[in-house]
Amino acid sequence: MFPIKRLLCSLVLFGLLAAPAGADEIFSLKAGYFSLDPSGDVAVSTGDVSGTVLDLDDDLGIDKDHGFMAEVALQLGSFRLFAAYLPVSFRGDSVLTEDIEFNGETFVAGSRVESEVKIDIYEAGLAWFLVDLDDLPLRVQLGPEASVKYVDARAEMQESTFSMSESESVGVPIPSLGARARVAYGDYLGVLGRIGYLEYQGNSFMDLDAQVEFSPLPMVGVFAGYRYLDIDVDENGLYIDATLSGPYAGALVRF
Repeated sequence: MFPIKRLLCSLVLFGLLAAPAGADEIFSLKAGYFSLDPSGDVAVSTGDVSGTVLDLDDDLGIDKDHGFMAEVALQLGSFRLFAAYLPVSFRGDSVLTEDIEFNGETFVAGSRVESEVKIDIYEAGLAWFLVDLDDLPLRVQLGPEASVKYVDARAEMQESTFSMSESESVGVPIPSLGARARVAYGDYLGVLGRIGYLEYQGNSFMDLDAQVEFSPLPMVGVFAGYRYLDIDVDENGLYIDATLSGPYAGALVRF
């Protein structure tokens, strides 16, 4: 995970150093609050013991998560360099209706278990606006986008009596290719959308995002949107096939 964090910092620093003096660059920082609703499956296997595939809602009683996210970006002409962080943690409490295998241990039917699935997403990417029309007051931008998402995932289960506790975690880098578009009325009101997807070494990540920005003042504003994530990770015994979706909102500064 630490090399990825260093990569994100290096990309942002490179963008700041590479921007020529007097160029038309825009630095922006967004911080927001999200509410994501999960659905899908999770399993933890070890050795020759296959883990029971568990439904996040029906079997584990996992509910939606609320939390904070952040994004920093640098616009260099037709290029947009960005880095983002989205920490997600889902918790559940349920009574098992059947025996299950989790990381080589058997949790018996009738046991009350507490579960947690954490998915921290670190992202760094670059968009190239092949269409970049700046005929004020209307601006239209459209182009391809490439990014790398580092998924730091962890699944944990323990009996409510704490007599048994098992967990497994993995870190997986997943590249993605897609597109980004933005239509804005000056810096006052903008609508943007992005899509990205790629399957890499048996893991995949789909990211759909739609957002509206409103800036009553030139350097500050607010934003709101809706995000849909489809994550499929099968690495080192940890299997997660989940979709996360929901709204978010926050504030932005730019200069």
